[in-house]
Amino acid sequence: MTDTLGESITIAKSKEITAMKRTITAAAATAALAALVLSGCAGQAAESAEEEGPVTLTVSVWNYEQTPEFKALFDAFEAENPDITIEPVDILADDYAEKLTTMLSGGDTTDVLTMKNVIDYQRYSSRGQLLDVTAEVEALDTDRVAGLEPYEVDGSYYAVPYRQDFWLLYYNKGLFDAAGLDHPDHITWDEYADLAEQLTDASANPKVFGSYQHTWRSVTQATAAAQTGGDLLSGDYGFMEDQYDLFLDLQQSGSSLDYATAKSQQISYRTMFETGQTAMLPMGSWYVAGIKAAIDNGTSTVDWGVAPFPQVESGDETVTFGSPTAFAVNTKAKHPDAAKKFLEFASGEDGAAAIAAIGVVPAYSSDAVTEAFTALPTDELSVATFSEPKEVVLEMPVNENTADISAILDQEHDLIMVGEKSVADGIAEMERRVKSEVLGE
Repeated sequence: MTDTLGESITIAKSKEITAMKRTITAAAATAALAALVLSGCAGQAAESAEEEGPVTLTVSVWNYEQTPEFKALFDAFEAENPDITIEPVDILADDYAEKLTTMLSGGDTTDVLTMKNVIDYQRYSSRGQLLDVTAEVEALDTDRVAGLEPYEVDGSYYAVPYRQDFWLLYYNKGLFDAAGLDHPDHITWDEYADLAEQLTDASANPKVFGSYQHTWRSVTQATAAAQTGGDLLSGDYGFMEDQYDLFLDLQQSGSSLDYATAKSQQISYRTMFETGQTAMLPMGSWYVAGIKAAIDNGTSTVDWGVAPFPQVESGDETVTFGSPTAFAVNTKAKHPDAAKKFLEFASGEDGAAAIAAIGVVPAYSSDAVTEAFTALPTDELSVATFSEPKEVVLEMPVNENTADISAILDQEHDLIMVGEKSVADGIAEMERRVKSEVLGE
């Protein structure tokens, strides 16, 4: 593995931004309090004074018990800040965006809000629901943190990334070995489809599928955009056709669980992989922590590894996609000072080391963080997958149209994958709707 995790990740069209300085000087704190008093904001001043004592800080999360990075961060932060206790506000992952939107619209006072993706971030920041943290961002060491660019809005920042993910291929070593197949080192999508067919075992109970593509549209659409140079905001989507054809063919051949079943039964990709029901799984780097936790807890015995994300053409270069994950402060937070302190910690070296230790790729990079990242299998292919250079394209570009376009792409993706529309008709409808409903063409 290279000296730092960050050296192995090149974020397309983005800058390397750095970790937040963790020390707030007494003079700065005094000046901030004085400014509040002078401005006559008695209520806010009282609130800041209250934060000198014990504070219970609320943080929105999803699937807390199945997302170990949150507990790792919270435990590490509380150990360093014994006067602050973190109370998770746990939301079902599939409902997270909708639930958080409803909470904020109703004046919810949860202090720290986890930005699950940049699409939701764009929506909340444009509505004035997030505090400006530009001052905190400007204190960052610009050589240490990746993934900040998507959070810049008209020169200001309303969130700070703590995690930087990219997509790769998880595979079941035992199933590959039992089938006498080489492990999937730098394979193409056509080779992926061939392997999926060979690894499918319909006689097993439950059936073993050669591959599983989760229901998120990014599995198809962001992959196609990243590897063909397509633009998901353009209104022109012909670049998606080949990827849709490949995944639909896998469904129809029985080499992959069909989309309709996965969607209607809310199948977990973790269940599919950790119980040996699929041999290959394209998924984000965050899942390393999930597998580690399952094995450590005794709920899975899968013999696993990771390989580079499959490509359109053969070769050693890897183009994949990914997205940062960030924390923001609610404009109605009860404890904004403590919330900002948590953002400092999460985006800095100590927070990065805490999540690296359980297998999550942090936004912050350093030698100490690299040393903490021990969750990977030690086989050559798995180590090389993380350490080799790769181009990581932002999963979904961000502008004022992102949320509206994403909703259309989600709807048409569902219709294509369940067979209600052909690939050609579905793509044509995406183009028509995006251009007429959003771009005004």
